[in-house]
Amino acid sequence: METLGTNRVNGLHELEVRFQAFESARLYKERMKLMHDKHILNRNFEPGELLLLYNSRLRLFPGKFKSRWSGPFKVVQRFPSGAVEIEYEDGTNKFTVNGQRLKHYLGMTEEKGDNVVITFEEPQYTNEE
Repeated sequence: METLGTNRVNGLHELEVRFQAFESARLYKERMKLMHDKHILNRNFEPGELLLLYNSRLRLFPGKFKSRWSGPFKVVQRFPSGAVEIEYEDGTNKFTVNGQRLKHYLGMTEEKGDNVVITFEEPQYTNEE
């Protein structure tokens, strides 16, 4: 009879320890999600904005330091499905791409004589704190 009581008490303690471990893991996951979400960039593309397009095509001999981002391109239209219609900056060719292959173009180039001046802006995060 006494062993039955001690077994129940030990079982309750074990459940309590499991519950504390579960709560600790849940709190840890919430904190990590907040830290991760703070660094997600805003990807709302509006018509007229400048973008860069990611070239995901398989290349057999890629250049080691060659960028896979090309552009800048101008947004023509955004679709509810996430697709974006873009065109070359000079307005020559329009085509539709997946919005996940795009990112905002942050640089502005100005030519002054023989020198080229490039200025960059800070990216805007979704959750500024």
